[in-house]
Amino acid sequence: MTFRIASYNLHKCVGTDGKRDPERVLSVINALSADVVALQEVDRRMGNRPAALPADLIARETDFRLADLPRTGPESLGWHGQAVLLRKDAKVLDTAGFDLPGLEPRGALRLLVAPPQDPPFLLIAAHLGLRRTDRRDQWTRIAHEMMAARSPALVIGDFNEWSQRNGFEALHGYDLHLPGPSYPSRAPLGRLDRLVTSPGLRVLRMGVFDSPLARRASDHLPIWADLSTR
Repeated sequence: MTFRIASYNLHKCVGTDGKRDPERVLSVINALSADVVALQEVDRRMGNRPAALPADLIARETDFRLADLPRTGPESLGWHGQAVLLRKDAKVLDTAGFDLPGLEPRGALRLLVAPPQDPPFLLIAAHLGLRRTDRRDQWTRIAHEMMAARSPALVIGDFNEWSQRNGFEALHGYDLHLPGPSYPSRAPLGRLDRLVTSPGLRVLRMGVFDSPLARRASDHLPIWADLSTR
């Protein structure tokens, strides 16, 4: 059995044409054929951080549900701008959010996901800071969460790192996967969106989802990976 996980930075649902259009963002998400989707920048940045992606639109236009996770504010969809979508038959045994160190407020999400007929694994969804100094500290915090897990672990999200090696010193013993260029979406060059796996998780296939609509819907293209826990 394989399990598809994806990650998508929505850019607050503002596309490369300058238009805010949550419906086309959801069209891209639906096309990923994923079981779990980690989202970044689901909320607007200023004020009370209101949701840029409406929860009722997700319920109406997809067969995903929002994971039960903490939210930054009463009008927010996400925690530090992040949320996780689950197929309605996906099982999640535990959820939590935790803060990440750094100059700007950042956080990550932690879920214990149980794929059908496979052992559970720890999923950490993250959107890391803009400074490498902060990212190194953030990876130290995330690595602590991974080491404390009693199951295989995976981190996925927008890592904000252009280098293919530097900045990941805390991840000794883990595998870093780069599905491909995902930013900027109109002419992708940077492999900012990535995943990390621990022993016990295999990445069978991975890639960047590219389509004319995806190139307009956000400044990032989504990434995806097919996993096996056996």
